[in-house]
This record gives sequence, structure tokens and C-alpha cells, in this order.
Amino acid sequence: MNTNQMKGEAGRPLHNEKPKQEGHVWGSMRRTAFILGSGLLLLVAFWNSVTWHLQRFWGASGYFWQAQWERLLSTFEGKEWTLFILGATQVPVFFFWSFSGLLLVVDTTGKPNFISRYRIQVGKNDPVDPVKLRKAIQTVLFNQFVISLPLLVFLYPILKLWGDPCRQELPTFHWFLLELAIFTLIEEVLFYYSHRLLHHPTLYKKIHKKHHEWTAPIGVISLYAHPVEHVASNMLPAMVGPIIMGSHLSSITVWFSLAFIITIISHCGYHLPFLPSPEFHDYHHLKFNQCYGVLGVLDHLHGTDTVFKQTKAYERHTILLGFTPLSESIPDPPKKME
Repeated sequence: MNTNQMKGEAGRPLHNEKPKQEGHVWGSMRRTAFILGSGLLLLVAFWNSVTWHLQRFWGASGYFWQAQWERLLSTFEGKEWTLFILGATQVPVFFFWSFSGLLLVVDTTGKPNFISRYRIQVGKNDPVDPVKLRKAIQTVLFNQFVISLPLLVFLYPILKLWGDPCRQELPTFHWFLLELAIFTLIEEVLFYYSHRLLHHPTLYKKIHKKHHEWTAPIGVISLYAHPVEHVASNMLPAMVGPIIMGSHLSSITVWFSLAFIITIISHCGYHLPFLPSPEFHDYHHLKFNQCYGVLGVLDHLHGTDTVFKQTKAYERHTILLGFTPLSESIPDPPKKME
């Protein structure tokens, strides 16, 4: 009798286990929904506030920019193709060399000293090898003017099929924001999978290894790549979005310029204050088999950032909002003595 009672008492928790687990799951789901819902509402409110203020600025200055655009159109009347090439190639190239040129001063001279404090891989490129740098600059110029320029010339008639990229009316601010979001999403997908494909042993050895000669990257080598890689991983992910959206030249110029700036930051080798963190891609150059994407979304989904997430570099992968280098506030663990 007592034995049966003991079995019955022992069995009760087993019968109640499923309802308790279900209650726990539903409770967790409700809490998660509440947190995500509240966060989403705050994000929407913040986003609406920001875009409202920016839209006011855009609306106030819109006539000015429209007038300047119409003046450009009248100057290049009958030569819109030339205007397109200048806007889609030379303006982004100007931003590329202006930004990477400033970083090259630090890379080659080590001055100003305070910027060198933000170096991610301490002791690397200090200073940069001039022979290696010269080779990289030659390759970048080749990719920009022998590979990219013809591709963008070819882009113009493709865009004309969807609508004139040099049409008279500029896009609205909200439409440009939508375009920017779509461009970023498309680039993340195309860059991740093309980049990961290039890490296949056969393709890596013949094509992608060139880019990985720099285990500690610097800004200018963001375009240091084999021509095949430059087309597949650098150009196409950035071009497909504007083709799909039938974008205006103004959107294309801003997008290409932003893409250059972001890729330079990702490769610059310095975790500078108030700029996006380059720790993610810098770690990719250091270890090769982690962190293939731009935003890290697909790396998270595919589990190609699991090792990275266990490192101090992951802890430092945030926007630096002060002036103390994160390599000092979150230092690497001391190396084990052999």
C-alpha cells in the first residue's frame, strides 16, 4: 500500500510536467512579445521623430537641391551619359581617396599619435610596408578604372530600361530611405554568399587569397582584390539594388559613396570613436573562416560568427562613445607563457 502510494506520489510530477512546461513556454513567449512589442513601439516613435525632423530639413532645402540638379541637367543637356558617369564614378572615387588618403597618412607615418592608439591589431602595419602598399594601390587603381568604370558605363543603358536615372525630379527623402534599406539588404545577401563562395579552397587559392594577403587590413585595401572578386563581391552587390529600384543618379551617387566609406571603415584597422565598429571584418582578416558578411545578420543565422562571439574582439564590437581605446578598456587576455 505504501509502495503504491510512493509510486503514485512519484508519478504525479510526471503527469504535471507537461502543463508546467507549457505554462513556462507561454509565459516566456508573452514576456518576449511584450519586450519586443515595447521595443518596436519605441523604435517606431523614435524613427518617426527622426525622419520627421529630417523631412522638415529636406523639405526646407529641397528646392535648393532641385534647383542645383536642374542647373546640372541644363549644363549637361544632351550629354546626360557624361553626367551619369561623373556622378556614379568620380564622386564616389573622390570620397574613397579622400578618406583612405587621410588614413594612409597615419599608416605610413604613425602620426598623429593619438589615432595610432586605436589600432586594432597592435604592432601590425606600424608602419605599413611601402612595397606592399605600392602594390595594393596599383591594384586598387586598376580595379577602379579598368574594371569598375566599364561596368558602370554598362549600367547606364540598363537603368534607362527602367527609367531615366537623370530624370528631372529628385527622389523624396522617404523614398531615398526606402532605397537605402533595400540596397543594404541586397548587398548583405549577395556579399555574404559570394564572399563565402570565394572561401571555397579552389576559389580561395586562385582568387580570394590576394585580398587576404593583408591579415591586418588598412583602409585602401578594401578594393585590393582579384578582378573576378572585385566584380562578384564588390561591384555586383552594390549595383543590383539600384538596378532593381530603377534609381535616380542622386541615390546611386550617395549609395556608392556610403558603400565606399563603410568598406574603408571596415578595413581601416582602427576602432575610432563615434564610427561604426570594424572589429567584425578585421577579425575575418585575422582568422579567415569567421564573419563573412557586412551587417553580421547572415553570419548569425548560419553560425559563422560563433568563434568570434567568444573573443574579446566581439566585446569590443560596438560604437566607441568615448576617447579611451577599447583595446585598453577591454584588453585581450594575457598570452600564456610556454
